[in-house]
Amino acid sequence: MSDSNLSLRDRLVDCALALLEQGESDVSLRAVARAAGVSAMAPYRHFEDKAALMGAVALKGFAMLEAGAARANEAHDAREALEAQGVAYVGFARAHPALFRLMFADGAGLALPHEDCRGAYTLMARNVAELAPHCVEAGVLACWGLVHGLATLALDGRIPADPAGERAAIALITHALKAAPPALAGS
Repeated sequence: MSDSNLSLRDRLVDCALALLEQGESDVSLRAVARAAGVSAMAPYRHFEDKAALMGAVALKGFAMLEAGAARANEAHDAREALEAQGVAYVGFARAHPALFRLMFADGAGLALPHEDCRGAYTLMARNVAELAPHCVEAGVLACWGLVHGLATLALDGRIPADPAGERAAIALITHALKAAPPALAGS
């Protein structure tokens, strides 16, 4: 594939993402072609169908989420990094609600290969392993469950935007991980 094909593919994904985030209820290949200023058939050279295009948009979302987690991971220690990652996760959901739902609640994100979506999760798991090596699986589940729950509650309008409160809730989990007794190892 030539560079121009790669840049057109990327442009199509960017246009689809923009339409999604503008509230377009049905992001069609035809609408994306119009937004990109190309023929109605041009997207079909890069995407088999709408599902493939939306999968590419969801994949871009996972890359964006991972980039935010990587920036947060630059904190001084694993606990601070884990808290910053949690805040970044909820912030990402608030900043990109339609994309977040596409990634986690829509068939497009759910149909992606599992390993393509795990970058932010892997960064979180490393910090959990450093804080609580005796209960990594349970710790990762607790952390992800909390931040994903906070993000979903925020998007559903069930909690107000309160970064300090969200950080405090996330800090409860990170402190609990550090203090978790070794008996949890079998959990």
